[in-house]
Amino acid sequence: MFAIYRNGSVGFRNTIDNLYEVKKTEAPDRVEMKPEDDTLFQELLTSNEKENSSKENEAINAYKKIAHIDTSEQVYHVKDIMTKNCICIKTTSTLLEAYNILKEYQINQIPIIDGNQKIISLINKKFILNLIIEDIDHTRTILDKKIEDIYLPELITTDPITDIRRVAKVIVDFKLSAIPVVTQEDILIGIVSKTDILKAVAKLPSFQLWS
Repeated sequence: MFAIYRNGSVGFRNTIDNLYEVKKTEAPDRVEMKPEDDTLFQELLTSNEKENSSKENEAINAYKKIAHIDTSEQVYHVKDIMTKNCICIKTTSTLLEAYNILKEYQINQIPIIDGNQKIISLINKKFILNLIIEDIDHTRTILDKKIEDIYLPELITTDPITDIRRVAKVIVDFKLSAIPVVTQEDILIGIVSKTDILKAVAKLPSFQLWS
């Protein structure tokens, strides 16, 4: 399941197929991502593990069959590879503080959250530098602005039980470097990047990225 946030408001929350309809991207063939409904895995979040183990296995195998994935292979979800306790910044911080954190920790992007840990957006150095270039004579004024006073870029997120293959596809097709991972209540719980996916390919011998 994916969601699109615009300045903290959810404008979309649905499956990968509907995401492509909304974003109208020129996506390549999607046969390997054929499953149309992420609800196959929703019971994994709410059901009792012992009482529903057989149902969970049936749901996973059904997904694999639709996706043309070997049913003997394990399906890996975002929660299995995401970076937990990721570095983030609050909306009350300034652009300068955000830039310094990006520089200090040598990261490419940083999630923005509100006082309740809810995701708002994600920014990088390029976004900050573009704001400066637009008004180069007032650089310090721009850097001293609070993030909450700036119109932030649209953000695509995913939930923790989305198949890694789907996330990898969205990252490639929408030219993203990372996707924040959030709960249904919009709480940030992690982030998955290109690096995380490459590490999964290298370390998990049973992980089929493309099938």
